[in-house]
Formats: sequence, C-alpha cells, structure tokens
Amino acid sequence: MIVVTGGAGFIGSNIVAALSEQGRPDIVVCDWLGTDEKWRNIAKQSVRDVVAPELMSDYLEKHAAKIRAVIHMGATSSTTETDVDLIVRNNVRLSNDLWDWCTEHHVPFIYASSAATYGSGNEGFDDENSSPALARLQPLNAYGWSKHLFDRRVVSDIEAGRAHPPHWAGLKFFNVYGPNEYHKGSMKSVIAHIFPQADQGEAVSLFKSHHPDYADGGQKRDFVYVKDCVDVVLWLLDEGQASGIFNLGTGKARTYEDLAKATFAALNRAPKISFRDTPVEIRDKYQYFTEANMDRLRQAGYARPFTELEDGVADYVRTYLQAEDPYR
Repeated sequence: MIVVTGGAGFIGSNIVAALSEQGRPDIVVCDWLGTDEKWRNIAKQSVRDVVAPELMSDYLEKHAAKIRAVIHMGATSSTTETDVDLIVRNNVRLSNDLWDWCTEHHVPFIYASSAATYGSGNEGFDDENSSPALARLQPLNAYGWSKHLFDRRVVSDIEAGRAHPPHWAGLKFFNVYGPNEYHKGSMKSVIAHIFPQADQGEAVSLFKSHHPDYADGGQKRDFVYVKDCVDVVLWLLDEGQASGIFNLGTGKARTYEDLAKATFAALNRAPKISFRDTPVEIRDKYQYFTEANMDRLRQAGYARPFTELEDGVADYVRTYLQAEDPYR
C-alpha cells in the first residue's frame, strides 16, 4: 500500500491520479471530503480506501506490514488561517506522528513543506539542510511557521543521529498551479481565479504593487505546474536515493503579469489586465519575489526539465479549465 495524506486535496489528488495511472492497485487516501465537490478530485481514480485523519493511526497499525510508503500532503494550507491550534493539530502533530510511525516501521516518508517557510525571502531561498540555516528563516504566517517547525524537528533528528525513516524527503513547494485546485477558494492559483473572466474576454484584476522596486503586476513568483511536482514525488518514491529537504519550484521567477498574459494566450485572446490595491490585511506580509534554488534537487539526481510557464498554463487551461469535466 501507498498512503497519501491529503489525497483528495490539490497536490495529493494529482499524486493519487499519477499512481493510479501507473496501475498501482493499493492506494489509500487519508483526507476529509466535507460537503462540497472535493470528492471529485479522486472520483476517476482507483483507490483501496479513504480514511479520515483521526482514524489514520489505527489504520496504519492494522496494515503496517503492507504499507510501502507514506506520502504526507495533508495540511491546513490557508496562509490566512488564524486558528493556530487547528494548524498545530493538523500540520505539526500529524506530521510528527507520521514521522515517528515511519521511523518505527522502517517505511519511506515524503512530506510537503512549503516556500512559506522562507518568510519575506530576506534570507534567500536556499534549501540548506542545517539547523543554523533554518533558524535564520522567519515565516510570515502561522501556516509557514507550522511547516518550518516540522522541518526544524526533522533536521534536528538527522543532525543528532536519532532514528529516522529509511528514506525521507521534505518538499518546499513554491507557487503550484494546475487541475484539482477548485475546492481551495481564495487559495486557488491566480490562473483559476482569472480564467472565468479571461474566457469571456473580460478584463482580469491583479494586485497593484506597493513596493517601489516592482511595477503593478511585476511581483514575481516561482510558478510550478502540479504535474512537475508529481514527477518529483514519484521519482523520490521509485528512483531517488537522496534524503533531505528540497525546494520544489522551477528555479525561474516570473511575474503575475506574465501569468495573466499566458492565460489569455491559452485562450487565443488579447490580454486585458487591470490592477487593484492589495488588501490591507495582507499588505505588510506580502512577498514580492520568490525563486527556488534548485541546485540540491539537481545534485540529488533529478534531471528532468520543468515545464515552462506558458506551456503549463496552456495545458491547464485547454485540457482542464475549458473542459466540461475539469478534474484530473
């Protein structure tokens, strides 16, 4: 069995889809499905079981001998969530428990960290695996802090020579976009937000810049297509021998204006872009630049190219967003 926590979420469901497409028969999804359309993220896939997170511990013990790997994508992922106790329960406690279980049972463990751990980016975006390097980072929100806290625990265990899973990897996802993000509300990618307007030939709205070094729409992010993220996870699962915390972006920052123009281009429409003030409540914590240093993952042996922004947006728009059924 391969257990995917958050397996009905955005990145998790794309991992489940790829595993299913490979014909792997025993995929277990750990997630809450709720009362919306989130279940559609896994509706096309063959999965062995769907387990609520609060039942995961018992499930793991019952099936311990059969579990080949745990891919931990589950989290409270909203950067604006203010219930920090909820974040700790879902992002820290569960991660610690799974790390300990995989250590005890000698099961490989791949987990989702986040580029939100880098905070403002003043310390750069170098995924150095050392306690001093991690101590310099200052996340800007509770979500980023929760991911950072677990990264620090993992690195501390490794440095101290404590027991750990036989093969493990943490992935600092940058700005991921692609199919099956529709349930994420305000946390969907900008592409998903602006597509309905762009599809109708209407103007789309981006945030103004409140930083003198960046033009309106000139804020930069490392946008990475979810299919590339899945490829890295499967490579780590099947081929990668190196353990560690790795950035997962493209290594190339692009502007939000580039992203909007790529969306219009995928629709064969001329771009129409307007700008609005960044909300006051997030303005002081807004990141103007992110760009993953991808050297460590490359040095670990991952050699496949990452999808160019225009190609990824075109595939997302034409294969999914314009389709009657947009789910992977």
